[in-house]
Amino acid sequence: MRMHFSGRIPVTIHPTFWLFAALIGFLNSQSLIGTLIWIGIIFVSVLFHECGHALTALLFGQNPRIELVALGGLTYHDGQKLSFWRQFFIVLDGPLFGFLLVVLATFLLQVPALAQGMTGSILQLTRVVNLFWTVVNLLPVMPLDGGQLLRIVLERIFGLKGVRYAIVTSMVIAMGISIFFFITQAFLIGALFFLLAYQSFETFRRTRHLSEVDRDDALREQLEKVEEMMQKGNREEAYQLCQQIRTKAKKGMIFELSTQYIAFLKYEKGEIKDAYELLCSIREELGSDALCLLHKAAFEQKDFPLVVELAGPCFQSWPSMETALRNAYAHAQLKQAVPTVGWLQTAISEGLVNIPEVLSDHLFDPIRSDSSFQELTKTVHE
Repeated sequence: MRMHFSGRIPVTIHPTFWLFAALIGFLNSQSLIGTLIWIGIIFVSVLFHECGHALTALLFGQNPRIELVALGGLTYHDGQKLSFWRQFFIVLDGPLFGFLLVVLATFLLQVPALAQGMTGSILQLTRVVNLFWTVVNLLPVMPLDGGQLLRIVLERIFGLKGVRYAIVTSMVIAMGISIFFFITQAFLIGALFFLLAYQSFETFRRTRHLSEVDRDDALREQLEKVEEMMQKGNREEAYQLCQQIRTKAKKGMIFELSTQYIAFLKYEKGEIKDAYELLCSIREELGSDALCLLHKAAFEQKDFPLVVELAGPCFQSWPSMETALRNAYAHAQLKQAVPTVGWLQTAISEGLVNIPEVLSDHLFDPIRSDSSFQELTKTVHE
């Protein structure tokens, strides 16, 4: 259960934070006392770091809140749009607060009474942990603070192109660090930076069509309103607003998202062809839900090559009997017996009933004489 502390800066602590802190503590100490000490140091260090972000945001008139999660902390701040330099200082003050803990621990270690025994060990560990985390967190790798600082600076200089430059730089540096640690057999850190490199790649892929219009706060607010309308069941109002957003945007991610919403709404109304054509027009940018909708619409439009092309990704996103059966039908229409049988077996394992009736469907006629299909039919009837 999450722990929540209200106040001017609300703090929420997820159970996974304690779990990962305990895991890190145990791996580094191999003892119960050592694990508890590590948990305490990690908690204070992460909270102090996030307070750096939050207090600066508060100073700039924002409404910050902190969440401590599995791999660290997150600070959110709501309010009016900030200038680039204010964004920069909000991000920078997290690592600066962490470095203040390094300075404080170093100062306290100069006091002989505190530098001895357990207290000295805790202060020394606090200094090392925060120095390490401050340095790592300032690396120009997203979503670390260093990566965010790079993004803010490049966006200020180059505009929207600067965001892409920051993402590419982040991806290259993270991959380089990952390779270095893999070579030195520090596999855990290598895997972590490989994950960050992959995240940067995915971000670049998703945002490659980002346009200036995507920075329009009014359009973003309208898109959020569409989502609220759809959740409340106001489909027609959502449809009309989506049409307006799409017309204004003309390109970019807001255009693509509004197009996907329109396609969903058209599909619900039975306008399958329109939904299919809309999704095909932005196919490379579709999220998993929209891709699965295109899979269904393509099948109903008898675009079997596209159904086959989307078969694997859609089943991975939505592993169901319906998806597997749709894939089997499409392969059969393309006279591909082996994958047809494979998808039929998958559909059966996913709970397909009335199997003889399904196998007698005319869509399987193109492969009905194939030995693998006949063998499956024979097995089912037995």
